[in-house]
Amino acid sequence: MSETVQLDRDIFETKGANGLTVLSERVATVRSAAVGVWVRTASVHESRAKMGVSHLLEHMVFKGTERRTAQQLALALESRGGSLDAYTSRDTTAFHARVLDADLPLALDVLTDLVRRPLLRDSDLDLERNVVLEEISVVEDTPDDQVFDLSSGLLWPDHPYGYSILGTRASVGALGAGDLKDLHERAYFPGNCVIAAAGNIEHARLVEEVERQGWFDQPAGNGTHDAPAIEPVPAAARGLDLRQPRDSAQTHIVIATDSVSYADPRRYAVMVLANVFGGGMSSRLFQRIREELGLAYAVYAFSSLYRHVGVVGVYVGTQPKTAEQAAEAIRDEYAKLAREGLDETALAEAKQQTQGQLVLSLESPSARMYRLAGFPVYGAKYQGLDQALAAVASLTPEDVLAVAREFFDPARQTAVWLGPAHQS
Repeated sequence: MSETVQLDRDIFETKGANGLTVLSERVATVRSAAVGVWVRTASVHESRAKMGVSHLLEHMVFKGTERRTAQQLALALESRGGSLDAYTSRDTTAFHARVLDADLPLALDVLTDLVRRPLLRDSDLDLERNVVLEEISVVEDTPDDQVFDLSSGLLWPDHPYGYSILGTRASVGALGAGDLKDLHERAYFPGNCVIAAAGNIEHARLVEEVERQGWFDQPAGNGTHDAPAIEPVPAAARGLDLRQPRDSAQTHIVIATDSVSYADPRRYAVMVLANVFGGGMSSRLFQRIREELGLAYAVYAFSSLYRHVGVVGVYVGTQPKTAEQAAEAIRDEYAKLAREGLDETALAEAKQQTQGQLVLSLESPSARMYRLAGFPVYGAKYQGLDQALAAVASLTPEDVLAVAREFFDPARQTAVWLGPAHQS
C-alpha cells in the first residue's frame, strides 16, 4: 500500500509502506525528464577501515547487472540521446538519468537494474579499483581540490564527516567484493531509498512504473525505514592552523568552520552572509582580495549543508609570498562581518541576490529533481520555492548578526594551507 499527497502545485509525494519515498514535479514546458534514485547511505556511515566503500560500490554497479552488461548499461540511454550518471556524497549515493519524456520508463528500468540487481563480480573489482585509485590521483594532482579534503579531515579528524569520500589508497586497496556485497545488502533496499523525478511527467504514471519495477515490495530482512544512524557529530576542531608543504606555484588556503545542517532554518542567513562575503564579483572578499590588493585570481566563500551539520568557509589561491597577507586580509573581513553584520541596505541587496539565485537555480528539470530529493535525504520538511523566498525576505539585521557572530568569528575558523613554505 502507498499514500500520495500533493505538496505544492505540480509537486506530489508518495510513500510506500516499506519506507520508499517517491517525489515528482511536473514541468509541462519541456520535452525531457530527469529521474534519480538516492540511497541514504554513503561515506558518513563508513568506518575508517572501510573508507571509500560507498564510492567503490557506486562504481561497481556499472560493471554489469543481472540483465545488462556494462556496455548495454552505457548504451541504453545514450543511444537515445539521454545520459546516465552517479555520485557519492557524504550523506547519500545517487544514481540519476536525463532522458526524453517518452523514455522515462526505460530510464527507471535502467536505474532499477543498477541499484537493485548489480552483479558485483570479483573479476571486475581489480579493474574498477584501479579506476578509483586513478581518481584519487587526480585529486592529489589538483591542490585546489585536495585542500578541501585536508580541511574536512582537520575539522573532524575522528568522525566520518572528516573522512575522504574516495577513501585512501590503503583503504580502497583492502576492500574486497564481500565488502561491496555486504554494503549492498544492508543499504540498497527500497526503504532506504528516495526516487525523485521532474520534467514532462505525470506522477500517477511514475508511481505505476515504480510499482511495476517492484520498488513497493516489502523488503526482506531489513528493519528500519529511516535514514541509517551515524556516530554523533562532535563540534568541529576550531582555531587550528595546518601548514601542509607541497611543491606548487600557488598556496591554496581553506579557512572554515562547522555551521548549520540542511534542515536548520538559519541556513538562509548563512547563505545570505556567504553571498555578501564571497559569492561573486561584488562580494567583499573579491573586491578586497582581488580588486583592491591584487592578491588572488580565485577567492570565494562556500557553504555546504549536510544532514547533521554544515560547513561554511573561504577558499583562496595565491602566490606563496603573498599568502600571509591574503589570509590576514580575509580574517579582517571575517572580523568585520562578525562584529557588524549587515545594515539594512546591504541586507536588502543580499536578500535580492540570494532570492535571484534560488529562482535561477531551478531552471532545469535536473535541478528541480535534486531539490525534491534533498528534503527526505537531508531530513527536512518540504518547502516550496515561494516559502524559501519568503524565508529569505523575512530575515532581519538581528537574525543575520546573530549568525555572523556565531559562524564568522575569526577565532572559530580552522585554516589549512597547501603549498610551498612561506617566502618573504
